[in-house]
Amino acid sequence: MTVAFQSWASAHQQRFEEVLRHLLPQPDTVPQRLHQAMRYAVLDGGKRVRPLLAFAAGELVGADLARLNYAAAAVELIHAYSLVHDDMPCMDDDVLRRGKPTCHVQYDEATALLVGDSLQTLAFHLLTDSALSVRPAQQVEMVRLLAQASGSRGMAGGQAIDLASVGKQLSLPELEFMHIHKTGALIRAAILLGVQCAEPLAAAQLARLDHYGKCVGLAFQVVDDVLDAEADTATLGKTAGKDADNDKPTYVTLLGLQAAKTMAAELHDEALRSLAEFGERAQRLRELADFIVLRKF
Repeated sequence: MTVAFQSWASAHQQRFEEVLRHLLPQPDTVPQRLHQAMRYAVLDGGKRVRPLLAFAAGELVGADLARLNYAAAAVELIHAYSLVHDDMPCMDDDVLRRGKPTCHVQYDEATALLVGDSLQTLAFHLLTDSALSVRPAQQVEMVRLLAQASGSRGMAGGQAIDLASVGKQLSLPELEFMHIHKTGALIRAAILLGVQCAEPLAAAQLARLDHYGKCVGLAFQVVDDVLDAEADTATLGKTAGKDADNDKPTYVTLLGLQAAKTMAAELHDEALRSLAEFGERAQRLRELADFIVLRKF
């Protein structure tokens, strides 16, 4: 990663943290405990990969930063809600997330359930805000994109497949199908939402950006599986080896460690090829592909 990219990412991460602090309900607003728990689940944690993808895609099309803030926040709130629910005892039953106790541990299960529900609805509220000030048809398309990426044909559907796959041996196409939905759908949505914050691109260009998102989304999961097998809990900020302990299929258990790393590299290369026609406008997206795939193995 270049110093210029690190500065760009760090500046956006710091600025976006303040955006989230402003857009989330304030902790002294009734019901205080729920709003405090929402802020606990969202703030001061994570790399903000999905918002960075939205900002980078928005820069490619010359989108206004104020609009991008709302699109990026909507995606990040959906992601945060999914983590809260994913960590609950009825799902993965985890106690650590982003280096601190999970939401249901810090508060309680009922509050964590309501936190997820509230973050999800707030995400869609943000996409209907007048601050987006895009064409009505684009705003409706943004709501549709996020809804599809979040629901049974996207993230929630992928999680359902994941839960049903515990203890089973999946083929590579089956594993890819699961993660295209569970992890990849929201990553692809982040890119497309960023693009929708400006004048719409031609369908062929949108398709190439979507393919980039598909590749980096899959690569993100492959690298996560590798790190889960190699890194320790302190490094990850979540319980290491959890998937293996729960007998979940991963790219490492299916392919082996080295083949999984090779797959991540191939997906990285394919993602970069998808951006070829955009030239320098796609530089941040290229660097984000590097950031996602070239995390320490």
